[in-house]
Amino acid sequence: MTTIITETLAPPTQSAELQSFQVDPIHSEVGFSVRHLLSRTRGRFGKFTGEIRLDRARPERSSVTFEVDPASIDTRQADRDAHLRSGDFFDAARFPVVRFTSTSMQPTGGEHYRVEGTLELRGVRKPLILDVAFHGVARDPQGGERAGFSTRASLDRKEFGMVWNAALDNGGFLLGDEVELTLDLETVRAH
Repeated sequence: MTTIITETLAPPTQSAELQSFQVDPIHSEVGFSVRHLLSRTRGRFGKFTGEIRLDRARPERSSVTFEVDPASIDTRQADRDAHLRSGDFFDAARFPVVRFTSTSMQPTGGEHYRVEGTLELRGVRKPLILDVAFHGVARDPQGGERAGFSTRASLDRKEFGMVWNAALDNGGFLLGDEVELTLDLETVRAH
């Protein structure tokens, strides 16, 4: 259940300059889901920041940094959220930031990009590859330039030390190990 996000590049233009786009948390969503018994439990994170340094002419020069506050987890159930913040899961008091930092970006066709990077969660650093969709650039009513991105990813929570589970009578376990991430991001160009 990590939240890492990745944004990526806009289509090529004549400009070769790096432009900074900041994630707008009011118009973005960082969510996850995990199997619980016979269904899936969903949640989101309320606090996150990110910067995309974008070179539209040479996307391979672009970069992404994204941070999530794991204490901002919200599954609409206070006791469960408290457990998720505890040492059994995020250990948010000891590890107050989940961070994704890109190491490379490559166009893969259409408006999709392969973004490789490192995810740091609970003090564990693992490589993560994201297929990021670019949704275009538009002007907002105040004249700001905005860009939209989305990605989906799967993580094994046990690789990051989140091993808590409960055995069931039928021999299975309460929680699945695979966590599905969904990131839908709107960004605004910094001036």
